[in-house]
Amino acid sequence: MKNLIIASTSTVFGLGYLEYLFPVLENHFKNVSTIVFIPYARPSGITHDEYTSKVADAFEKIGKKIIGLHTFENPIEAISNAEGIFTGGGNTFLLVKQLHQTGVMTALKTALLNGTPYLGCSAGSNITGLTMETTNDMPIVYPPSFQTLGMVPFNINPHYLDPIEGSTHMGETRETRINEFHAFNTQPVLGLREGSWLEVRGEKITLKGELTARLFKQNQNPIELETESDLSHLS
Repeated sequence: MKNLIIASTSTVFGLGYLEYLFPVLENHFKNVSTIVFIPYARPSGITHDEYTSKVADAFEKIGKKIIGLHTFENPIEAISNAEGIFTGGGNTFLLVKQLHQTGVMTALKTALLNGTPYLGCSAGSNITGLTMETTNDMPIVYPPSFQTLGMVPFNINPHYLDPIEGSTHMGETRETRINEFHAFNTQPVLGLREGSWLEVRGEKITLKGELTARLFKQNQNPIELETESDLSHLS
């Protein structure tokens, strides 16, 4: 039975790392003492050790121990035996490349289908969709495949941003980029705003947080989904 928290971001303005999610995570990982952290996305190019230390400091506040996946001799075995798993944000291309090259992508999918509690933020959320193709990141490396975990039957665009009324910015909006994606791909895309997350329990997918999410389907106008919306049958 799937058991996931898929969060748009790790940090919201004015709060510390993961702080806004602490009440949710205390319940989500209530039967877990140690969490395996996947640091492969390396935000701002920080090292695996630096990233793991930052995450460990945050989880210490809710009484959980963090061990970086990079410290295990056999990462596939580590994921298979993990009590809980967290994949942090950073560069999705780098994350997906490492997951495929180490064989962890397949092991991770198996673990999540078997019910291992999982938290993903940003890039770690992007990989729970069907593919990583709606990431916001630069392609700094070339992954062997764009296919990801498929824990939800759609793609995710984390950190979704709405156009700012009156802005003179002439670049592409997120909506523009998602429309470009839909010129060649049929799966829905969920624009997940910062401070929102998805709760996945078995086959039930529920939007959580105070904000709406923006749902895009090929050849249809986007719609706003209210918090507590059920996305279970979205395809």
